[in-house]
Amino acid sequence: MKGTVGELGEFGLIRELTSRLTTTPAVRLGPGDDAAVVSAPDRRVVASTDILIEGRHFRRDWSTAYDVGRKAAAQNLADIAAMGAVPTALLLGLVLPAELPVTWPTELMDGLRDECQVAGAAVVGGDVVRGDTITVSITALGDLRNHEPVTRAGAQPGDLVAVTGWLGWSAAGFAVLSRGFRSPRAFVEAHRRPEPPYHAGPAAASLGATAMCDVSDGLIADLGHIAEASKVRIDIRSGALDVPTQMNDIGSAVGVDPLQWVLTGGEDHAIVATFPPDVKLPARWKVIGEVLNPSALPHVTVDGAPWTRKGGWDHFADVEG
Repeated sequence: MKGTVGELGEFGLIRELTSRLTTTPAVRLGPGDDAAVVSAPDRRVVASTDILIEGRHFRRDWSTAYDVGRKAAAQNLADIAAMGAVPTALLLGLVLPAELPVTWPTELMDGLRDECQVAGAAVVGGDVVRGDTITVSITALGDLRNHEPVTRAGAQPGDLVAVTGWLGWSAAGFAVLSRGFRSPRAFVEAHRRPEPPYHAGPAAASLGATAMCDVSDGLIADLGHIAEASKVRIDIRSGALDVPTQMNDIGSAVGVDPLQWVLTGGEDHAIVATFPPDVKLPARWKVIGEVLNPSALPHVTVDGAPWTRKGGWDHFADVEG
């Protein structure tokens, strides 16, 4: 498709974007009316929202519009799964410069649609406005299917800490891209298009998970959220963490201990949870630590000691730590 967003116009752009969408049985009424209607058999709706701004959260010279769409959907749908819920729907708020080629938002929508299909959800509506900086705002919805939500506040001393999904891959990919390279491709793609284990969230709830969250800010930071909410301490065993050979190679090339990426790199959207010690976990879950009584030590320790290096993501810090 040729032309710019401004040339196509608001309503022409909306028609083009919505024409690319698919639906699911949960969607009773999709785009085109004042609001969408999504079934909520549980009578409770799990909701999460996030914003991505060009230059802060993505770069067009690093990621295609399709990549940005996949990533924007993934990071929101992962929040739904981390509550033990099944993703059902996604709403899009989009700010675009008038001179932007139409192909950019249409490819973004393709990415959103395809990531929603992976999670079993659908894009059901949104809004488009003109602005100077590309901004993507996402609201994701989910259904608990008659289960209680798994919050950050339920971890108990004696619980096991387990994770499923990748850790540190996005941070390693960011390091590669920051130095002007595009390989190893698997790590670069992990940064551009994270692959959250959506089905693991509801499965963990069924297994009796006591607390859970997705790893968006970094393992230590996100376990810190659980430890603070639950009023406990969590100790991570570094020897239980997977550090792939290629990640070691990247670390050697750029002068970074790859364990730093695994412990503090965000945006992988793995799922970390705490479980009672007698729960038999499926193979996809790897036990990486334990929940302890609170102490004078930090909320999260590594091999029994404080982790003193910087790391984790703070939106109001100058840079990623």
